[in-house]
Amino acid sequence: MGFLDFKDKTFVVFGVANKRSVAYHVARILEGEGATVVYSVLNEECRESVNKLFPGSEVHICDVERDDQIAALADALRVKHPKIHGIVHSLAFANYESFSGQFHEVERGNFLQCVSISCYSLIAVANALKDLLDARASVVTISISTTRMAVESYGYMAPAKAALDSSIAFLAKSFSAFSQVRFNAVCAGLLKTSASAGIPGYIDHYMFAEHVTLRKRALATEEVANTAAFLLSERSSGINAQGIVVDCGMSTNYFDSVVVKHSLAGLWPTGKP
Repeated sequence: MGFLDFKDKTFVVFGVANKRSVAYHVARILEGEGATVVYSVLNEECRESVNKLFPGSEVHICDVERDDQIAALADALRVKHPKIHGIVHSLAFANYESFSGQFHEVERGNFLQCVSISCYSLIAVANALKDLLDARASVVTISISTTRMAVESYGYMAPAKAALDSSIAFLAKSFSAFSQVRFNAVCAGLLKTSASAGIPGYIDHYMFAEHVTLRKRALATEEVANTAAFLLSERSSGINAQGIVVDCGMSTNYFDSVVVKHSLAGLWPTGKP
């Protein structure tokens, strides 16, 4: 038995898009440790992508904005998998195309869609799959290291992630009435993913974060995935309703003397004061 003890266990993974996805790296760990991994993706194009990454894998299409598709996913899983030992929820979306960058101008529809996909989908999926979950299953979602840093270009994703972080505690509490299923979040620092590439000005923030980490090296997606895998395992059985921050110490180092010096000199990060 390996340390993580994933052999012969079944996990459902939401959110694999490509090799840069956090969900991809989590799934790679799970499969490498002998787990059965079932994938849920948005559409046929995503299914083809997952099939290339994990040949022969079981991939279901499920638009998490539609309750009927979530219910259909649950029915399909029930046929082959009487017991699920964990869920990976790595889903987030915000429509930045029409966003001005000023939070007070966010459109109602865009904000509600962001919350629906980035937060409510976890609640809906957990509820739909609750009868399939092992009594000691683990549900892990991917959040962000802080929802209190008001970055203009990040728009309204942080408030949606704040709702997600709070939902973790409420899900853990409500599931405790009938099971020992755990709910936790990996609260990741800035990562180089396809999703982050769509955030206006993200590369500047990513480069800044790299300098503010205590090790002066950016957070790797694999490091976030490793934490998620640990939370999915029985080795983390004492952790529930928590958000584990994985940011290489960035949150303790915003006033790093070198960064402050360069900023005051007008040299950081673009050379403009």
